[in-house]
Amino acid sequence: MPLVSRNENSEPEPLLNDMTEAKEGLSYRDAGVDIDAGNDLVERIKPAVRKTMRPEVLNGLGGFGALFELNLDQWREPLLVSGTDGVGTKLILARQMNRHDSIGIDLVAMCVNDILTSGAEPLFFLDYFATGKLQLDEAQSVIEGIAEGCRQAGCALIGGETAEMPGMYSGGDYDLAGFVVGAVERSELLDGSRIRPGHHLLGLASSGPHSNGYSLIRKVIERSGVDLEETITAASGEPVDLGSALLSPTQIYVKPVLEMLQTGAIDGLAHITGGGLTENIVRVLPDQLGIDVDTNSWVRPEVFNWLQENGGISDTEMLRTFNCGIGMVMLVPENSVADLISRSDKLGISCYDIGRVVQAGSAERVRYIS
Repeated sequence: MPLVSRNENSEPEPLLNDMTEAKEGLSYRDAGVDIDAGNDLVERIKPAVRKTMRPEVLNGLGGFGALFELNLDQWREPLLVSGTDGVGTKLILARQMNRHDSIGIDLVAMCVNDILTSGAEPLFFLDYFATGKLQLDEAQSVIEGIAEGCRQAGCALIGGETAEMPGMYSGGDYDLAGFVVGAVERSELLDGSRIRPGHHLLGLASSGPHSNGYSLIRKVIERSGVDLEETITAASGEPVDLGSALLSPTQIYVKPVLEMLQTGAIDGLAHITGGGLTENIVRVLPDQLGIDVDTNSWVRPEVFNWLQENGGISDTEMLRTFNCGIGMVMLVPENSVADLISRSDKLGISCYDIGRVVQAGSAERVRYIS
Protein backbone atom coordinates (compact mmCIF):
# COMPACT_ATOMS: atom_id res chain seq x y z
CA MET A 1 0.00 0.00 0.00
CA PRO A 2 1.33 3.54 -0.73
CA LEU A 3 1.92 5.92 2.16
CA VAL A 4 -0.65 8.75 2.19
CA SER A 5 -1.10 12.04 4.07
CA ARG A 6 -4.48 13.48 4.89
CA ASN A 7 -5.82 16.92 5.62
CA GLU A 8 -9.33 18.04 6.14
CA ASN A 9 -9.75 19.75 2.78
CA SER A 10 -8.02 17.47 0.28
CA GLU A 11 -8.11 13.97 -1.12
CA PRO A 12 -5.32 11.61 -0.07
CA GLU A 13 -2.24 11.96 -2.24
CA PRO A 14 0.57 9.44 -2.81
CA LEU A 15 3.77 10.21 -1.01
CA LEU A 16 6.71 9.63 -3.36
CA ASN A 17 10.24 10.04 -2.19
CA ASP A 18 12.99 11.29 -4.47
CA MET A 19 14.10 7.74 -5.37
CA THR A 20 10.67 6.40 -6.50
CA GLU A 21 8.86 6.88 -9.79
CA ALA A 22 5.28 6.01 -10.50
CA LYS A 23 4.93 2.82 -12.60
CA GLU A 24 2.06 1.85 -14.84
CA GLY A 25 0.50 -1.58 -14.28
CA LEU A 26 1.43 -4.39 -16.69
CA SER A 27 -1.01 -6.08 -19.05
CA TYR A 28 -1.00 -9.53 -20.67
CA ARG A 29 -0.20 -7.78 -23.97
CA ASP A 30 2.91 -6.23 -22.34
CA ALA A 31 4.01 -9.79 -21.56
CA GLY A 32 3.65 -10.76 -25.23
CA VAL A 33 0.20 -12.36 -25.28
CA ASP A 34 -2.53 -10.65 -27.31
CA ILE A 35 -5.96 -11.97 -26.27
CA ASP A 36 -7.70 -9.80 -28.86
CA ALA A 37 -5.61 -11.31 -31.66
CA GLY A 38 -6.59 -14.79 -30.46
CA ASN A 39 -10.25 -13.87 -30.54
CA ASP A 40 -9.82 -12.37 -34.01
CA LEU A 41 -8.25 -15.63 -35.21
CA VAL A 42 -11.25 -17.63 -34.01
CA GLU A 43 -13.59 -15.40 -36.02
CA ARG A 44 -11.38 -15.69 -39.11
CA ILE A 45 -11.33 -19.50 -39.11
CA LYS A 46 -15.02 -20.11 -38.41
CA PRO A 47 -16.04 -20.28 -42.11
CA ALA A 48 -13.38 -22.93 -42.87
CA VAL A 49 -14.28 -24.94 -39.78
CA ARG A 50 -17.99 -24.95 -40.67
CA LYS A 51 -17.18 -26.76 -43.92
CA THR A 52 -15.87 -29.75 -41.92
CA MET A 53 -18.96 -30.28 -39.78
CA ARG A 54 -20.75 -33.63 -39.50
CA PRO A 55 -24.32 -34.19 -38.24
CA GLU A 56 -22.96 -35.75 -35.04
CA VAL A 57 -21.32 -32.49 -33.89
CA LEU A 58 -23.52 -30.83 -31.25
CA ASN A 59 -21.80 -27.50 -30.62
CA GLY A 60 -19.56 -25.01 -32.37
CA LEU A 61 -16.27 -23.30 -31.55
CA GLY A 62 -15.90 -21.43 -28.30
CA GLY A 63 -16.94 -23.90 -25.62
CA PHE A 64 -14.70 -25.53 -23.06
CA GLY A 65 -15.32 -28.93 -24.60
CA ALA A 66 -16.58 -30.17 -27.96
CA LEU A 67 -19.57 -32.51 -28.14
CA PHE A 68 -19.92 -35.39 -30.59
CA GLU A 69 -22.82 -37.86 -30.51
CA LEU A 70 -21.96 -41.29 -31.88
CA ASN A 71 -24.94 -42.46 -33.94
CA LEU A 72 -25.62 -45.91 -32.52
CA ASP A 73 -28.09 -46.64 -35.31
CA GLN A 74 -25.14 -46.54 -37.71
CA TRP A 75 -22.82 -48.76 -35.63
CA ARG A 76 -23.36 -52.25 -34.20
CA GLU A 77 -20.23 -52.80 -32.07
CA PRO A 78 -18.08 -49.70 -32.58
CA LEU A 79 -14.52 -49.55 -31.34
CA LEU A 80 -13.07 -46.06 -30.91
CA VAL A 81 -9.59 -45.59 -32.37
CA SER A 82 -7.49 -42.54 -31.48
CA GLY A 83 -4.26 -41.09 -32.78
CA THR A 84 -1.99 -38.09 -32.33
CA ASP A 85 0.93 -36.71 -34.32
CA GLY A 86 2.70 -33.57 -35.47
CA VAL A 87 4.42 -32.33 -38.61
CA GLY A 88 8.01 -32.29 -37.38
CA THR A 89 10.72 -30.10 -38.84
CA LYS A 90 8.86 -29.71 -42.11
CA LEU A 91 7.52 -26.66 -40.26
CA ILE A 92 10.96 -25.06 -40.45
CA LEU A 93 10.99 -25.42 -44.24
CA ALA A 94 7.48 -23.97 -44.44
CA ARG A 95 8.58 -20.91 -42.47
CA GLN A 96 11.76 -20.60 -44.52
CA MET A 97 9.70 -20.51 -47.72
CA ASN A 98 6.84 -18.51 -46.14
CA ARG A 99 4.29 -21.07 -47.31
CA HIS A 100 1.79 -22.02 -44.63
CA ASP A 101 -1.33 -23.02 -46.56
CA SER A 102 -0.74 -26.78 -46.75
CA ILE A 103 1.15 -27.64 -43.57
CA GLY A 104 -2.21 -28.11 -41.80
CA ILE A 105 -3.12 -30.80 -44.34
CA ASP A 106 0.07 -32.61 -43.29
CA LEU A 107 -1.03 -32.48 -39.67
CA VAL A 108 -4.40 -34.06 -40.36
CA ALA A 109 -2.96 -36.62 -42.77
CA MET A 110 -0.40 -37.95 -40.32
CA CYS A 111 -3.14 -38.60 -37.76
CA VAL A 112 -5.98 -39.92 -39.92
CA ASN A 113 -3.74 -42.17 -42.02
CA ASP A 114 -2.50 -43.78 -38.81
CA ILE A 115 -5.93 -44.75 -37.49
CA LEU A 116 -7.01 -45.79 -40.97
CA THR A 117 -4.64 -48.76 -40.63
CA SER A 118 -7.11 -50.24 -38.11
CA GLY A 119 -9.89 -49.85 -40.65
CA ALA A 120 -11.25 -46.84 -38.75
CA GLU A 121 -13.26 -43.98 -40.18
CA PRO A 122 -12.03 -40.66 -38.71
CA LEU A 123 -14.88 -38.89 -36.88
CA PHE A 124 -13.44 -35.73 -35.35
CA PHE A 125 -10.18 -33.85 -35.04
CA LEU A 126 -8.63 -31.32 -32.65
CA ASP A 127 -5.50 -29.25 -33.16
CA TYR A 128 -2.93 -27.51 -30.97
CA PHE A 129 -1.17 -24.45 -32.40
CA ALA A 130 1.62 -22.99 -30.25
CA THR A 131 3.66 -19.91 -31.16
CA GLY A 132 5.91 -17.25 -29.70
CA LYS A 133 4.03 -14.40 -31.35
CA LEU A 134 0.65 -14.86 -33.01
CA GLN A 135 0.85 -13.78 -36.66
CA LEU A 136 -2.79 -13.67 -37.69
CA ASP A 137 -2.37 -14.22 -41.43
CA GLU A 138 0.01 -17.14 -40.95
CA ALA A 139 -2.10 -18.76 -38.24
CA GLN A 140 -5.25 -18.37 -40.32
CA SER A 141 -3.53 -20.01 -43.30
CA VAL A 142 -2.32 -22.91 -41.16
CA ILE A 143 -5.69 -23.59 -39.55
CA GLU A 144 -7.54 -23.25 -42.85
CA GLY A 145 -5.15 -25.98 -44.07
CA ILE A 146 -6.15 -28.11 -41.09
CA ALA A 147 -9.79 -27.59 -42.02
CA GLU A 148 -9.06 -28.59 -45.62
CA GLY A 149 -7.35 -31.76 -44.41
CA CYS A 150 -10.38 -32.58 -42.28
CA ARG A 151 -12.65 -32.00 -45.26
CA GLN A 152 -10.56 -34.40 -47.36
CA ALA A 153 -10.67 -37.01 -44.58
CA GLY A 154 -14.39 -36.54 -43.89
CA CYS A 155 -13.88 -35.73 -40.21
CA ALA A 156 -15.07 -32.70 -38.26
CA LEU A 157 -12.69 -30.10 -36.86
CA ILE A 158 -14.51 -29.67 -33.56
CA GLY A 159 -11.98 -27.88 -31.39
CA GLY A 160 -8.44 -26.77 -30.80
CA GLU A 161 -6.09 -24.60 -28.82
CA THR A 162 -4.05 -21.58 -29.86
CA ALA A 163 -1.28 -20.89 -27.35
CA GLU A 164 0.84 -17.75 -27.57
CA MET A 165 3.94 -18.43 -25.47
CA PRO A 166 6.66 -15.76 -25.68
CA GLY A 167 9.93 -17.07 -24.31
CA MET A 168 9.03 -20.65 -25.18
CA TYR A 169 9.19 -20.05 -28.94
CA SER A 170 11.20 -17.41 -30.79
CA GLY A 171 9.21 -14.69 -32.53
CA GLY A 172 6.73 -16.14 -34.99
CA ASP A 173 8.02 -19.74 -34.76
CA TYR A 174 5.17 -22.18 -34.27
CA ASP A 175 4.53 -25.86 -33.63
CA LEU A 176 1.54 -28.07 -34.36
CA ALA A 177 -0.01 -31.18 -32.86
CA GLY A 178 -3.17 -32.98 -33.88
CA PHE A 179 -5.55 -35.45 -32.28
CA VAL A 180 -8.12 -37.65 -34.05
CA VAL A 181 -10.81 -40.06 -32.92
CA GLY A 182 -12.35 -42.59 -35.29
CA ALA A 183 -14.48 -45.72 -35.15
CA VAL A 184 -14.45 -49.19 -36.65
CA GLU A 185 -16.83 -52.12 -36.28
CA ARG A 186 -15.31 -54.77 -34.05
CA SER A 187 -15.90 -57.37 -36.76
CA GLU A 188 -14.05 -55.24 -39.32
CA LEU A 189 -11.01 -54.35 -37.23
CA LEU A 190 -7.72 -54.86 -39.07
CA ASP A 191 -5.23 -56.45 -36.68
CA GLY A 192 -3.04 -58.45 -39.07
CA SER A 193 -4.35 -61.83 -37.91
CA ARG A 194 -5.63 -62.77 -41.38
CA ILE A 195 -2.31 -62.12 -43.14
CA ARG A 196 -0.60 -65.23 -44.52
CA PRO A 197 2.48 -66.05 -46.61
CA GLY A 198 1.66 -65.26 -50.22
CA HIS A 199 -0.32 -62.09 -49.48
CA HIS A 200 0.62 -59.29 -51.88
CA LEU A 201 1.82 -55.84 -50.90
CA LEU A 202 -0.10 -53.20 -52.86
CA GLY A 203 1.61 -49.84 -52.53
CA LEU A 204 -0.39 -46.62 -52.86
CA ALA A 205 1.60 -43.74 -54.32
CA SER A 206 2.78 -40.94 -52.05
CA SER A 207 2.75 -37.25 -52.93
CA GLY A 208 6.39 -36.82 -51.88
CA PRO A 209 8.27 -37.21 -48.58
CA HIS A 210 5.01 -36.50 -46.73
CA SER A 211 6.06 -35.38 -43.21
CA ASN A 212 9.00 -37.64 -42.42
CA GLY A 213 12.75 -37.30 -42.72
CA TYR A 214 12.85 -33.50 -42.84
CA SER A 215 15.79 -33.14 -40.48
CA LEU A 216 17.79 -35.12 -43.05
CA ILE A 217 16.17 -33.21 -45.93
CA ARG A 218 17.18 -29.87 -44.40
CA LYS A 219 20.73 -31.18 -43.91
CA VAL A 220 20.88 -32.12 -47.61
CA ILE A 221 19.63 -28.64 -48.57
CA GLU A 222 22.23 -27.03 -46.31
CA ARG A 223 25.10 -29.14 -47.60
CA SER A 224 24.20 -28.79 -51.29
CA GLY A 225 23.51 -25.06 -51.16
CA VAL A 226 20.65 -25.67 -53.60
CA ASP A 227 18.26 -22.99 -54.80
CA LEU A 228 14.81 -24.19 -53.73
CA GLU A 229 13.41 -22.71 -56.94
CA GLU A 230 15.37 -25.27 -58.98
CA THR A 231 12.96 -27.17 -61.25
CA ILE A 232 12.41 -30.91 -60.89
CA THR A 233 9.56 -33.27 -61.78
CA ALA A 234 6.83 -33.64 -59.17
CA ALA A 235 5.16 -36.92 -58.18
CA SER A 236 2.32 -35.90 -60.51
CA GLY A 237 4.78 -35.77 -63.44
CA GLU A 238 4.52 -32.00 -63.77
CA PRO A 239 7.55 -29.69 -63.56
CA VAL A 240 7.73 -27.98 -60.17
CA ASP A 241 10.29 -26.09 -58.11
CA LEU A 242 12.17 -28.18 -55.54
CA GLY A 243 10.70 -26.26 -52.61
CA SER A 244 7.16 -27.00 -53.75
CA ALA A 245 7.97 -30.69 -54.21
CA LEU A 246 9.34 -30.84 -50.67
CA LEU A 247 6.32 -29.01 -49.24
CA SER A 248 3.76 -31.06 -51.16
CA PRO A 249 1.16 -32.00 -48.53
CA THR A 250 0.88 -35.55 -47.26
CA GLN A 251 -1.59 -37.66 -49.21
CA ILE A 252 -4.77 -38.39 -47.26
CA TYR A 253 -5.82 -41.97 -48.09
CA VAL A 254 -9.01 -42.12 -46.02
CA LYS A 255 -11.83 -41.92 -48.55
CA PRO A 256 -10.40 -44.22 -51.27
CA VAL A 257 -9.17 -46.81 -48.76
CA LEU A 258 -12.46 -46.84 -46.83
CA GLU A 259 -14.21 -47.50 -50.13
CA MET A 260 -11.83 -50.33 -50.99
CA LEU A 261 -12.21 -51.80 -47.49
CA GLN A 262 -15.86 -52.44 -48.33
CA THR A 263 -14.71 -55.24 -50.66
CA GLY A 264 -13.53 -57.21 -47.62
CA ALA A 265 -10.33 -58.04 -49.48
CA ILE A 266 -7.85 -55.96 -47.45
CA ASP A 267 -6.35 -57.90 -44.54
CA GLY A 268 -3.82 -55.29 -43.38
CA LEU A 269 -2.76 -51.68 -43.86
CA ALA A 270 0.56 -50.00 -43.13
CA HIS A 271 1.11 -46.23 -43.11
CA ILE A 272 4.66 -45.54 -44.33
CA THR A 273 5.90 -42.88 -41.92
CA GLY A 274 9.13 -42.53 -39.92
CA GLY A 275 11.11 -45.73 -40.43
CA GLY A 276 10.17 -45.91 -44.10
CA LEU A 277 9.24 -49.10 -45.88
CA THR A 278 11.74 -51.08 -43.85
CA GLU A 279 10.11 -50.66 -40.45
CA ASN A 280 6.46 -49.88 -41.04
CA ILE A 281 5.10 -52.82 -43.05
CA VAL A 282 6.33 -55.46 -40.59
CA ARG A 283 4.50 -53.63 -37.79
CA VAL A 284 1.22 -55.13 -39.03
CA LEU A 285 2.52 -58.68 -39.60
CA PRO A 286 2.41 -61.65 -37.24
CA ASP A 287 5.87 -62.23 -35.74
CA GLN A 288 6.76 -65.23 -37.88
CA LEU A 289 6.20 -63.43 -41.20
CA GLY A 290 8.35 -61.11 -43.28
CA ILE A 291 8.27 -59.38 -46.67
CA ASP A 292 10.08 -59.38 -49.98
CA VAL A 293 9.88 -55.97 -51.67
CA ASP A 294 10.70 -55.34 -55.34
CA THR A 295 12.11 -51.79 -55.49
CA ASN A 296 11.76 -51.77 -59.30
CA SER A 297 8.00 -52.28 -59.18
CA TRP A 298 7.04 -48.63 -58.80
CA VAL A 299 8.22 -45.28 -60.14
CA ARG A 300 10.11 -43.35 -57.47
CA PRO A 301 9.34 -39.59 -57.59
CA GLU A 302 12.29 -37.48 -58.68
CA VAL A 303 12.47 -35.64 -55.35
CA PHE A 304 13.78 -38.83 -53.73
CA ASN A 305 16.39 -39.27 -56.46
CA TRP A 306 17.46 -35.66 -55.89
CA LEU A 307 17.77 -36.23 -52.15
CA GLN A 308 19.78 -39.43 -52.54
CA GLU A 309 22.15 -37.94 -55.12
CA ASN A 310 22.77 -34.64 -53.35
CA GLY A 311 22.98 -36.18 -49.89
CA GLY A 312 25.05 -39.20 -50.84
CA ILE A 313 22.43 -41.29 -49.02
CA SER A 314 22.69 -45.08 -49.22
CA ASP A 315 19.83 -47.24 -50.49
CA THR A 316 19.46 -48.74 -47.03
CA GLU A 317 19.15 -45.32 -45.41
CA MET A 318 16.68 -44.09 -48.03
CA LEU A 319 14.37 -47.07 -47.49
CA ARG A 320 14.56 -46.75 -43.69
CA THR A 321 13.99 -42.97 -43.63
CA PHE A 322 11.61 -42.07 -46.46
CA ASN A 323 8.51 -43.57 -48.04
CA CYS A 324 10.35 -43.45 -51.40
CA GLY A 325 7.07 -42.99 -53.29
CA ILE A 326 4.83 -45.44 -51.40
CA GLY A 327 2.73 -43.83 -48.67
CA MET A 328 0.35 -46.65 -47.71
CA VAL A 329 0.54 -50.42 -48.21
CA MET A 330 -2.46 -52.73 -48.46
CA LEU A 331 -1.87 -56.42 -47.68
CA VAL A 332 -4.25 -58.52 -49.77
CA PRO A 333 -4.70 -62.11 -51.02
CA GLU A 334 -3.51 -62.86 -54.53
CA ASN A 335 -7.00 -63.23 -56.01
CA SER A 336 -7.85 -59.60 -55.08
CA VAL A 337 -4.78 -57.90 -56.55
CA ALA A 338 -6.09 -57.01 -60.02
CA ASP A 339 -9.43 -55.75 -58.72
CA LEU A 340 -7.93 -53.50 -56.03
CA ILE A 341 -5.33 -52.02 -58.40
CA SER A 342 -8.13 -51.20 -60.83
CA ARG A 343 -10.30 -49.69 -58.07
CA SER A 344 -7.44 -47.59 -56.74
CA ASP A 345 -6.62 -46.18 -60.16
CA LYS A 346 -10.29 -45.25 -60.67
CA LEU A 347 -10.25 -43.50 -57.28
CA GLY A 348 -7.30 -41.39 -58.40
CA ILE A 349 -4.36 -43.02 -56.61
CA SER A 350 -1.72 -45.02 -58.44
CA CYS A 351 -1.31 -48.51 -57.00
CA TYR A 352 1.60 -50.93 -57.48
CA ASP A 353 2.12 -54.60 -56.68
CA ILE A 354 5.41 -54.15 -54.80
CA GLY A 355 6.04 -57.48 -53.06
CA ARG A 356 4.92 -60.51 -51.10
CA VAL A 357 4.53 -61.72 -47.54
CA VAL A 358 6.87 -64.61 -46.79
CA GLN A 359 7.66 -66.95 -43.93
CA ALA A 360 10.46 -65.22 -42.06
CA GLY A 361 11.85 -67.95 -39.83
CA SER A 362 15.13 -66.80 -38.32
CA ALA A 363 16.04 -64.72 -41.37
CA GLU A 364 15.68 -60.96 -41.70
CA ARG A 365 12.04 -59.94 -41.94
CA VAL A 366 12.57 -57.42 -44.75
CA ARG A 367 14.38 -58.25 -47.99
CA TYR A 368 14.69 -55.88 -50.95
CA ILE A 369 14.84 -57.31 -54.46
CA SER A 370 15.98 -55.07 -57.27
